[in-house]
Amino acid sequence: MNNILKAVLAANLIVITVLVFIYPPLMIAPGKLIPGHKQLETNCFACHAPFRGVASERCTTCHKPVDIGRLLTTGQAIVKPLNSPLFHQQLNSQDCLACHNDHAGVMRFMQQGRFNHALLKKATSEQCQNCHKPPTDLLHQQITGNCAQCHTQEKWVPTTFNHTQYFSLDGDHKTRCVTCHVRNDYSRYTCYGCHEHSPVSIRRKHIEEGISNFDNCVQCHRSASEHNIRNEDGKRNSENDDD
Repeated sequence: MNNILKAVLAANLIVITVLVFIYPPLMIAPGKLIPGHKQLETNCFACHAPFRGVASERCTTCHKPVDIGRLLTTGQAIVKPLNSPLFHQQLNSQDCLACHNDHAGVMRFMQQGRFNHALLKKATSEQCQNCHKPPTDLLHQQITGNCAQCHTQEKWVPTTFNHTQYFSLDGDHKTRCVTCHVRNDYSRYTCYGCHEHSPVSIRRKHIEEGISNFDNCVQCHRSASEHNIRNEDGKRNSENDDD
């Protein structure tokens, strides 16, 4: 009985294996192809190698990396090119499967909600505006340059920057970014854009108080409150503590 069962199972396995090779679209295809590859639905081995899957080298035989975004596989120019037509030329390697899954009908990174920026060359990954439209809200309209000052390439939100950690934008400090950060340089700030103090008077006053560091205002003054003053080491000044 066991021998008969083994023979039946072996026969079924052989039949299934043969059918997989004869009718792969019916036996193992996970879904329909994208419209552009519809003509390959019955020719699995145009992209798949038996027992090895899909290799990017097979993709690039039709889709020349240098032409992606510029020309169709037929050689015709794309009438409406992509916003970033040379995007594929900025990749570290032509790993097509890192983003594309034709049987799903959409790009894999769109399904997951994010793109792996590590695939890009370093210089390209720092030029966010080449692929992303800049935000139109009032805050971002004031900011130019490096998005990485506040955002990571893993997620847009939440941002990595907390302004209150450095200075609380309360009271009269609800102003435009360029008031303190001249020319949108967020690595520096100035308080002299509004205050009547001059560097000379600030220097003299702080020396009288025995304070040596008077160039970094926010080290002691974290908000508009005159009672919120900290020592040079960042600790709260108890003489000005309301508590």
